[in-house]
Amino acid sequence: MNTSSPNTLSAKLKSRIVLIALFVGSMWAVFFLSVALPFLHLQEHGVVPRSLGGLQGILFAPWLHASVGHIAANTSGLIVLGWLCTWPDIAGFWRATFGAMLGAGLCAWLFGASYSVHIGASGLVFGYAGYLVARGYYTRNLVSILVALVVVSSYGLSLLFGVLPIYPDVSWQSHIGGVLGGVLAARAGTGAASRVRVR
Repeated sequence: MNTSSPNTLSAKLKSRIVLIALFVGSMWAVFFLSVALPFLHLQEHGVVPRSLGGLQGILFAPWLHASVGHIAANTSGLIVLGWLCTWPDIAGFWRATFGAMLGAGLCAWLFGASYSVHIGASGLVFGYAGYLVARGYYTRNLVSILVALVVVSSYGLSLLFGVLPIYPDVSWQSHIGGVLGGVLAARAGTGAASRVRVR
């Protein structure tokens, strides 16, 4: 048996650990850069509702955070839920990430308060949760269903309160958009898998 094969469990674990570490680490790197060089005003590159230039925030907002507490609050969800999205294939992680970024950014841009700036990776966290729950529903796979149940039981209340407009400084628009983007990404991924099986 060739233990160096990329199909081995150890190789899969390593690739996923590296991916999540680099992904989340890049956000911390940008945060430290914004602290060290405040004159760059990086936070201004978030989503600015209904501003043409504010559309750039769809790409940049997840890497921008207002404080240590802000980025720390998102880190655990990014690691745990992001990790779960990498199974059974890493492509699922990228589908969920793209869907969540697009959904969160567009909803913030369309429905956010005028002259506000939406930053932070919480839209991704909500998107990953939406993706994992929807994947269990669409695939009907036992493992995916169990993962969905764990996500709901662990994050359900946070998800519920996060999409309600009850906290003035929380971008609930991004959270709703992230969930919707994650759900659509799961649906698209399930459809792609079905087409592959048919061929």
